[in-house]
Amino acid sequence: MKQRKQQYVTLAADGTMTSPDDGARSGREVARPAADTSDVAYRLTRVAQEAAATRPMAPNALDVASAGSYTEAPATPASAADETAQPVALVMARAKSARRLLQAVSDAGFSACAAYTQDKRHDAHLKAARRTVCLGEKYSDALFCNSYAVLTAAAECDASVILLCDESLPLAEVDSFLARADARGIRVFKAVSSDALALGWILCTTDKAPIVDDGVWRKCPSCGLTFDEASLAAGHYVCPSCGGYLRMSSAERINDTLDAGSFVEWDPQVPETDPLAFPGYGDKLAAQREKTGLVEAVRTGEGRIAGLRTAFAVMESQFFMGSMGTVVGEKIARMVERATAERLPVIIFTASGGARMQEGLMSLMQMAKVSCAIARHGEAGLPYISVLTDPTTGGVTASFAMQGDIILAEPRALIGFAGQRVIKDTIKQELPEGFQTAEFALEHGLIDALVERGELRERLAHILALHLATAGNGVHAPGEREILIDYAQVCENLEQGTGTYNAVTFGALEPMGLPSPLTTGWGPRALRRRLLGGSERKREAVSPKRLRKAVQSGSFDAEAGGSLQDASAEIAVDTSNKAWESVQLARNTHRPTALAYIEAFVDGFIELHGDRAFGDDGAIVAGIGWIGGRAVTVIAQEKGADLKERIRRNFGCPQPEGYRKSLRLMRQAEKFGRPVVCLVDTQGAFCGTEAEERGQGNAIADNLVAMASLRVPVVSVLLGEGGSGGALALAVADRVAMQEHAVYSVLSPEGFASILWKDRTRAPEAAAVMKMSAAEACEMGIVEAVLSEGPAPAHENPAEAIKNVRTYVEETLDELCEKPVDELVEERRKRFRGL
Repeated sequence: MKQRKQQYVTLAADGTMTSPDDGARSGREVARPAADTSDVAYRLTRVAQEAAATRPMAPNALDVASAGSYTEAPATPASAADETAQPVALVMARAKSARRLLQAVSDAGFSACAAYTQDKRHDAHLKAARRTVCLGEKYSDALFCNSYAVLTAAAECDASVILLCDESLPLAEVDSFLARADARGIRVFKAVSSDALALGWILCTTDKAPIVDDGVWRKCPSCGLTFDEASLAAGHYVCPSCGGYLRMSSAERINDTLDAGSFVEWDPQVPETDPLAFPGYGDKLAAQREKTGLVEAVRTGEGRIAGLRTAFAVMESQFFMGSMGTVVGEKIARMVERATAERLPVIIFTASGGARMQEGLMSLMQMAKVSCAIARHGEAGLPYISVLTDPTTGGVTASFAMQGDIILAEPRALIGFAGQRVIKDTIKQELPEGFQTAEFALEHGLIDALVERGELRERLAHILALHLATAGNGVHAPGEREILIDYAQVCENLEQGTGTYNAVTFGALEPMGLPSPLTTGWGPRALRRRLLGGSERKREAVSPKRLRKAVQSGSFDAEAGGSLQDASAEIAVDTSNKAWESVQLARNTHRPTALAYIEAFVDGFIELHGDRAFGDDGAIVAGIGWIGGRAVTVIAQEKGADLKERIRRNFGCPQPEGYRKSLRLMRQAEKFGRPVVCLVDTQGAFCGTEAEERGQGNAIADNLVAMASLRVPVVSVLLGEGGSGGALALAVADRVAMQEHAVYSVLSPEGFASILWKDRTRAPEAAAVMKMSAAEACEMGIVEAVLSEGPAPAHENPAEAIKNVRTYVEETLDELCEKPVDELVEERRKRFRGL
């Protein structure tokens, strides 16, 4: 590799510098990396002279040295004036660097000031300083790089110069810090090289105007550091030091989440009530309004996120801790009712201590009032997204906070019903670490997802788009909006910030001579073809009759997408071996798992967790996303790609909460008209005492009866193993396909051999008898299609295997979404009635 030519500078005894061209090389040579030609390198003596002068001097030849050369200049000795008259330089360096630097700073003519912390860590350098200043309680790198701490320390020691080294160097790039230092008349310098502090100092400048704003600082409650409001707002009010979440006001939340200028407030003034005539309540309300500038503990209205219009409410924890009284309940109920009337989705950010005690039983009734409004909103087929922030407790938790179609939460937020003190007093026990946190709620299946604050706006935009991109299959009424949008458009709108989606209504189509999708069952793709005047050729799904013909002839069925090379001959000649081979291939630990398929062809997949009652089962991955430009719900059984993952996901054997999670998302898909795509790969439902206690059989039974009546298209693909009722619980579908080397059976071959022959070693023989291969299942009419894995099994040929599954799913959805809902459900029931 070509080595960069280094520049050398000679340091003389008097502190002057000479370039290598000067010939005289007294002193030692120091390697100096090339610097930006715009940088000005100052000697400490020069910095001290300018600090002591009434105004900065013009740089001399030495000061404007570029990366190419330095010019010798005579050193000026430090002033012999009294120490009190010397300018103060605050040295921001760790102990080791400061010991070497403080004496040089003093010799240059400064009164050197060293920073320290109250815990006395790394304070060996303090003896070399003429002054000291305390930065804070505990030493940390973040403290020495905190704008507020450094500027406050500079003010305390009356410093006119700040020298940045080591951990403090990043401040040299913080415009707000430099602008505030400029406003205070403080010059900031950074070392040219941390390894050679005497080499020179670069003046740090900014194009930003000086900032005089001593009153806009905010302290992080987690780490105790203080930051300016502007930098916190830019970082979504997440502490730059410890990552802690600062509580946001309603105004801050609106600005951080909605498109700029899009918020329109609804019902800002609702008459106040005092049902108990509680002493002093009116005065407390007045004091809260004066303190916060708010009318009540919630603001409601409408806004846009990436151009999508939504009803929006945000609770204000600064006002009576966000407690819910009659006005709060009334404002939220009115917002939800108006959103229902205008067919808008609803987003509510919760932050509340619960019901407002000063209003007694009337505050309790607000839980029911808001719940009634949300019920009507849901019956209208409209989405409600709840976002839980710190804290969400009491009656708010027990009502609308937990009633969202999708419930998101910020990390580490306090979420619970009863207060921790009440629980401790009741059970007389210490509570576990992490109790009643957002992470605790996710682990116990109570919420859908944790979302980092910086990702919330993007996540909400995608969720809104997925819910508004209706399937158009007869679930929705004429006149309802049909969004013609896909994942790429959502991303584009987020980048633009305030772009709007192209939307049409069913009602607007009919005057153009186009029938309503309510009667035709058009999906979004069909609508696009009609509007654009185009057409798309669709391949037919393979039928059992065609498959049997292919098997008999041993041919390659391109239409079926399956390689069936002499399958009938293999079954006839060596059935047991080929059947057992399929079992082994289906179980191959290198075979692509469901997540590989989701990652490959589900755009913008958002995983949703939990059964809302007990827990979240890692053996079932479920969520929403886009397949072929169509919004879908995806439910998959996931074994795990490595041993650690397989253990965490129970080797793909679902628990009852996994099936209940899948049922919850199927019901959600039905509500919003989204097709359901199931990816099946399991040895079977988990067999264990805990699973039986939590109703494993009940959970599977509930799935079967629900899928028989689900009023949206359902497509299931068996990727590997299809074991017993655990697999069937995701396979009562309009179309079922199997990959070429997948298997489908009433139970495992080992279990079959053990039950019937009392000998598990006869599993290969059992596999042949059970007719569990894909080709045999298709011959029996149990599945409609066998999907080729390519010239080799899926674990050796993942790209082609995944591509074939994607093609089948997209084309099958195109077909099914054209069918009216009643016909779809009836055909599904007839399909299984005939088996």
